[in-house]
Amino acid sequence: MNLDEKSLFLDAMEDVQPLKLCHDVHWQPVRNSRTRQQIDTLQLDNFLTTGFLDIIPLDTPLEFRREGLQTGVLDKLRLGKYRQQDSLNLLHQPVEKCRQQLFAFIRQAQRDGLRNLLIIHGKGKEEAAHANIIRSYLARWLTEFEEVQAFCCAKPHHGGSGACYVALRKSAAARLENSERHAKRSR
Repeated sequence: MNLDEKSLFLDAMEDVQPLKLCHDVHWQPVRNSRTRQQIDTLQLDNFLTTGFLDIIPLDTPLEFRREGLQTGVLDKLRLGKYRQQDSLNLLHQPVEKCRQQLFAFIRQAQRDGLRNLLIIHGKGKEEAAHANIIRSYLARWLTEFEEVQAFCCAKPHHGGSGACYVALRKSAAARLENSERHAKRSR
């Protein structure tokens, strides 16, 4: 601190009076008025990406099939032959909320042993519409789940191009039950 700065400081502090010693003052701890946020441990493991996005043209239907899945399974899925066991509505939701809901939905469906799902994402009239952005993200996110075997556009009575059917891999318990059922037939 040079001489000019020191003199400025002393001039500014000239009329300041020291506090009296008060022994009867009791300090209360400061209470945090904000509520604590609960950490969603499920979302800590959320691997779904939200970076650069290739927007899918409106006239391109959503469709995906894992290597090794029979084409007949995708055909039945496309025709709506499988009963939908649960559904998720992503209409008018922000991208991050859709990401979180989809992750939780697929994980819960796995735990419940569900195989066939319906996801409603909406449809926009323009390529840059929010519904088409969600649709494009959904196409990317579903392929990031190893458990997703296939997905395609839904039938008109389930939402048409504004929704998609999703087929999940069989759980270990379902595979065991299936093999036991077929083993009993062959005896």
